Amino acid sequence: MFSKRLFDTDDEFDAFPASVSTLSFDSTPVKADNLMSVMTPNIKRSLFPDDDEDSGLGMEDHVTCTPSLQKSAKRQREDDDKYRCSKRPKVCTDIKAVVTKLEENDDFIADGSRLHTLPTVAGKHSDLKSITPQTLAGVVNGDYDDVISDYKIIDCRYPYEFEGGHVRGAENMYLHETILTLLRQPTKDKQIVIFHCEFSSERGPKMLRFLRSKDRELNKENYPSLNFPEIYLLDNGYKAFFNEQPVLCDPVSYRPMLHSDHSEDLRHFRVKSKSWTAGEKRRYARKAMRF
Repeated sequence: MFSKRLFDTDDEFDAFPASVSTLSFDSTPVKADNLMSVMTPNIKRSLFPDDDEDSGLGMEDHVTCTPSLQKSAKRQREDDDKYRCSKRPKVCTDIKAVVTKLEENDDFIADGSRLHTLPTVAGKHSDLKSITPQTLAGVVNGDYDDVISDYKIIDCRYPYEFEGGHVRGAENMYLHETILTLLRQPTKDKQIVIFHCEFSSERGPKMLRFLRSKDRELNKENYPSLNFPEIYLLDNGYKAFFNEQPVLCDPVSYRPMLHSDHSEDLRHFRVKSKSWTAGEKRRYARKAMRF
């Protein structure tokens, strides 16, 4: 008679079902298929040790119980690379979407996040957003405090002009290097910057474009993000503002660039402002020669 356990060892195996444990060699031989059908998986593995558990070959129970093969490390890395590559076009698609949005609707600010806060007019510079002296007066008087968090008024005239009268709260920045300090200052959401000079014909627009160019350069890895995405130009400059809003000027005065008493100052500040530009051109030329 079969023993209820196959081997007398320390390794434990599943016990045969009762129908197998009572089988006699004198009785009718049991077919192999019938015997296999009543064997438990543990007994099958013990009786057939030659099957490789990772081969995927062997008995049906063995195939069912064995998990699918793991991918090799190299294959996994290749799949991961494919996944990462598939993610890159999405970034490009987002940038293209922003560019398309800005091209189709120039009412969006430069990072495409929202519309311009202030009403604009068609000024002398079609690539810039211009506002009227009345709109700037509204900003200074707090009429837009519910839609903007902060504002800066950048007066690009020479110091003697600024001292002779400027918009209340304005900052005098006539040098490129001074404009760059804006990019080192903390910024706020919904903060606006307004540039101007005497007529907003040359100095103001140039400084505005310079700031935007350096801002793009600073944030080139995060396009279209900008430190100052919402910038305006005061249409017709300080002269127009003084004529319409003198009470918002400090002092209540207007000193033109070509004032007869400041011809020496004019020469001095012109040289000073151009010397920085000339230095930048030389540095750029040296950098280009290295390549």
